[in-house]
Amino acid sequence: MSHTQGQERISGVFSQKKIAKIGTGTTARKTEVVSYFMVQEREDGVIEVQALGIDDQPFGPVTKISRDELLGNYMPEAQKSQARARPLTKEEQEIQKCVARGDKFRKRGESFTAEFEYSKALQLDEGNVRANFGIGLCYIDRGEHDKAHEVFERLVRLDAAFESEHKHLFNEFGIALRKTKMNDEAMTYYQRALELSPDDENLHYNIARAAYDKSDNKTAATHLGACLKLNPGHAEAMQFVDFLRRKKLADG
Repeated sequence: MSHTQGQERISGVFSQKKIAKIGTGTTARKTEVVSYFMVQEREDGVIEVQALGIDDQPFGPVTKISRDELLGNYMPEAQKSQARARPLTKEEQEIQKCVARGDKFRKRGESFTAEFEYSKALQLDEGNVRANFGIGLCYIDRGEHDKAHEVFERLVRLDAAFESEHKHLFNEFGIALRKTKMNDEAMTYYQRALELSPDDENLHYNIARAAYDKSDNKTAATHLGACLKLNPGHAEAMQFVDFLRRKKLADG
């Protein structure tokens, strides 16, 4: 395949969405996974694709595909491409290092050391999504609900907090809110996400869980219905509906 003369070569970040199955048996469910790739078109028209890690750095093997395959199966990510088009400033590099260290310490259970690293990142950029999520999870882990609420108030105002690239942190934070009985925050948090992703059945399911924890069974049933309308095979939602009916907490 040769490159078409006069046609601009493709270069930048692209994403690919896939549906992945999580769990087994009755607890199995499907979820959307978004992966990001660095794409470069060579002079001969061959497209080289390489995966990007959570630090937005290329890793793993380089795959060669056609232009048609790229345009048919991948979506361009203009914002990420623009961010990669220029080198990181020293301040941005330092923020990335602080957040990476914070993530490492938090996963080890060293929440105070993790908080220190996240705080350094937030001093440089108070709107950094990963640092806000990280420090919020540290507070929740330690039961410091007032501090966690302050972080929650910041996060619900950040549109970027609900973007697909932060999905794993977003889910972890929502679950942590609910498990620590911060149910009002969890409801607001998921409702905010639903404004940006109205067709996400798992958000409806999570709202139903938070509503049930608040003894709001009517709202729980409404969102379970919305979840099953979007995905009739959602196993957990079906089990939840059956539970509410057996307990006579829902109609039908």
